[in-house]
Amino acid sequence: QVQLVESGGGLVQTGGSLRLSCVASGLIFEDYGMGWFRQGPGKERELVAYTNVMGTVTDYADSLRDRFTLSRDNSKNTVELRANSLKPEDTAVYYCAARKPGNGDLWTANSYSFWGQGTRVTVSS
Repeated sequence: QVQLVESGGGLVQTGGSLRLSCVASGLIFEDYGMGWFRQGPGKERELVAYTNVMGTVTDYADSLRDRFTLSRDNSKNTVELRANSLKPEDTAVYYCAARKPGNGDLWTANSYSFWGQGTRVTVSS
């Protein structure tokens, strides 16, 4: 049974930082590219960042690349998203997801095979 378990969300003030973690089990982690998505109140789910199977290539949503950093550790089956200079508009549920390389468009949620349950981030103004 594949499981992706996120942690690290919470309440943070504007300008603060967070580190979100996702631990994967039940799959061959190195076979999957990993993405972090978010879904804010009344908004569609959007890709924040993506890394390839080895973590050698990372891509970000253009509006977020200056404040978010994605990394993965294949020895620990983990992927981490660091967020700095947080803004109220970053308030969302953040999800990690696993995608087989070549399976559709990495920017599209339905290209991902497995999802975590999400971790909520609230940025207060």
